[in-house]
Amino acid sequence: MKEFKINENDSGQRVDKFISKALPDMPKSMMYRLIRKKDIKLNGKRCTISDRLSVGDVVTVYVKEELATEKKQDLSFMSAPGDLQVIYEDENILIAFKPEGLDSHSNGENSADTLINRIKRRLYEKGEFRPESESSFAPALCSRLDRNTSGLVTAAKTAAALREVNEAISSGNIRKIYRCVTASPPPKSSDIITAYHRKDSERNIVRISDAPTEGYKEIRTGYQVLAKRGSLCLVQVTLYTGRTHQIRAHLAHVGAPVLGDGKYGNIAANKRFGVFRQALCAYALRFSFPESSPLSYLNETEIKAPPPGFQERFFPEIK
Repeated sequence: MKEFKINENDSGQRVDKFISKALPDMPKSMMYRLIRKKDIKLNGKRCTISDRLSVGDVVTVYVKEELATEKKQDLSFMSAPGDLQVIYEDENILIAFKPEGLDSHSNGENSADTLINRIKRRLYEKGEFRPESESSFAPALCSRLDRNTSGLVTAAKTAAALREVNEAISSGNIRKIYRCVTASPPPKSSDIITAYHRKDSERNIVRISDAPTEGYKEIRTGYQVLAKRGSLCLVQVTLYTGRTHQIRAHLAHVGAPVLGDGKYGNIAANKRFGVFRQALCAYALRFSFPESSPLSYLNETEIKAPPPGFQERFFPEIK
């Protein structure tokens, strides 16, 4: 028998989602069978998979011990460096600056040095994250950036904050603003451009079409040229949709590839300026949570990153 007392981070979940996280080695088919046979109880009573958990609830699983192995305590994040540039932090979220060259999550090569592991280490050392006290939650990134893109990434410290931020992202209530250097000028000094996007997962590349096409999804990208020097432009980009490689592919499609981009960019320009990682930074975040949201206090706040290195190199006069 296993018994779990539901804490703040476990609450709000369906029973089946909680058990899948708390007992990851239990096959889902067995879990559903145990629920049907009343061998999984909520507060001593029969439950269904769709019942929602509240703080203080007790979930009891009647099963052989060898079939109910709890989630192992994983402290591998402690081997990540303690180097973390925190731009904003409160009791719910942490916004960090990810340098270029650092993965947001593990890339499958068993590297412990990822942004999320650096964040977990910080919160563990501050006493805000205790894996031994959590059955189903760990701090998590609400978004991610490509390895070679720098900038702001939001992490949720609590399950409730994770749900709020993810819902805001899905609803378009978090506006992401980027800065980049393009190898040639965009068509206009400012614009909101629309196109259609398809991801080729096998080749890890995306295709852009000007016309609606089967298998393509609409994208909208806003841009403003902040400064120009020769062929180079410092451009501020606002994402109205968030597709894979959207900025890089969309700007390249309109003739203004991001400098340093080896996939969609101008290779000759990259060599001429000696830039071989995309000059692209997630520069600012603007929030517009519903007034009923516990995170609505962020609505008057714009979070900005320090000026990215490529901006200081090519356009030092711009702040």
